Amino acid sequence: MLLRHATCLSLLISIALASTASAATVGREQDIGDLKLGQRVLVDDGTCPAGQLREVRGAKMTDKGVSRTSSCVPRHGPKTK
Repeated sequence: MLLRHATCLSLLISIALASTASAATVGREQDIGDLKLGQRVLVDDGTCPAGQLREVRGAKMTDKGVSRTSSCVPRHGPKTK
């Protein structure tokens, strides 16, 4: 019985962590608002080469809040032949 509760609890925790790890996609960086530490947001504003999106991440805590870093990452979509 205790093992069943522990398994259920670990499943709920892993689902919660997986849902927070996914990145949202916005059209402009100004649409992001407050960025949390470790949060990733994909920005489709045309600043990266074709087939890539800009990924903005909450990198580290500073006195003024969370500092942001960005880089171009591959766009994931349906696979084509």
